[in-house]
Amino acid sequence: MAFESLTDKLQNVFKNLRSKGRLTQEDVHIACKDVKMALLEADVNFKVVKQFIKNVEERAIGQDVMNGLNPGQMVIKIVNEEMTALMGSETTEIAFQPGKSITVIMMCGLQGAGKTTTTAKLAGQFLKKGKKPLLVACDVYRPAAIKQLQVNGEKVGVEVFAMEDKNPVNIASEAVLYAQKNGHNVVILDTAGRLHIDEDMMAELTNIKSHVDVHQTLLVVDAMTGQDAVNVAADFKEKVGLDGVILSKMDGDTRGGAALSVKAVTQLPIFYVGMGEKLEDLEQFYPDRMANRILGMGDVLSLIEKAQASIDIDADKEREMAARMKKGKFDFNDYLESMKQMRNMGGLSSIMGMLPGLGMGIKASDLEGAVDEKQLARTEAIVLSMTKAERANPKLMNPSRKHRIAKGAGVDIAEVNRFIKQFEQSQKMMKQMKGMMGKKGKFRLPF
Repeated sequence: MAFESLTDKLQNVFKNLRSKGRLTQEDVHIACKDVKMALLEADVNFKVVKQFIKNVEERAIGQDVMNGLNPGQMVIKIVNEEMTALMGSETTEIAFQPGKSITVIMMCGLQGAGKTTTTAKLAGQFLKKGKKPLLVACDVYRPAAIKQLQVNGEKVGVEVFAMEDKNPVNIASEAVLYAQKNGHNVVILDTAGRLHIDEDMMAELTNIKSHVDVHQTLLVVDAMTGQDAVNVAADFKEKVGLDGVILSKMDGDTRGGAALSVKAVTQLPIFYVGMGEKLEDLEQFYPDRMANRILGMGDVLSLIEKAQASIDIDADKEREMAARMKKGKFDFNDYLESMKQMRNMGGLSSIMGMLPGLGMGIKASDLEGAVDEKQLARTEAIVLSMTKAERANPKLMNPSRKHRIAKGAGVDIAEVNRFIKQFEQSQKMMKQMKGMMGKKGKFRLPF
């Protein structure tokens, strides 16, 4: 889970602050020292950490926080605000050319950073926003790079422009002409990467920019490389010129140093973050939401947006499901549908990582035993081993049917019995929730 180690350490610091009724300057100093160590271990730039701690400590002591009603909570609020400022405060959008003009975006980065996959993800995002993007295969060196872009382009429903020509400048120029003739309003150039920064790569990128009117130059960096990602961004900015950064592989980054350092060091905005391997796993970067995640306060807004983007369900079906839930008639088909939507949202681990309960003393590492994705897969296998009639009518279950289902799912009969019992309890809970459902089947809070 992203930021897991950093979040756990910060949660321990906050727990100590909350436990104190009054704070002294020494308490604040010790807390800041612990936060400093946690950030340094997360591979955040040393100068960034030094300035960050200075700002937090000055505000915590200077605003008479220690004499307040809830001083511990006030210090946490200051840490949150300073961390948000560190990552840019405001969300930065990619600037498109006005009207029918074509926006040309050049993607660059080192090999292995996930540049080609991120390029396709970005095209998919633009498509959802009503744009007509064109992916352009300018990486003529890496084996299968063009094929990879074509496969990913097909998956997101975006056309890919490729040529036999081995000159990336010619390919980019022809792609813009092709876009003009075919009604594309965004051209995304997937350029070649290298194992390390070298003069040939930089010369090629600057050459493309000198022959093609590039409006946005975006760098894809691997967030798991921590401080190295920041150094790469600084080099590209100096030698090529950049408009922003996309952090890839944030789902595998337990440190978080790149997200906290890159804006402060390079003054470049972070546009998007890659939070998974799926082509839809690219999220707009919101500094305040990311600060909340890092501090274990959850990210409910992103969770809601993720749910809205992933749930493909018409109004009639929504009303029908709400009515069944209201009557406690939630069946195994509904369970399968809910499992499908959960996977579309990145799985239970991803969802729980956005819940604010993590900020209430629950550490991300505590969820590892509770979130058993393999167990969920076995449960789904149990439902898939049922007949259509059994899925629609849970009351049909009897010992012989359960034994057949267990055999079909490859699990023990005890596991089938346990799941069905839990399912029946869930149905009873839904009947009890009847008073919490509005007249139109919409859920409402009981207060």
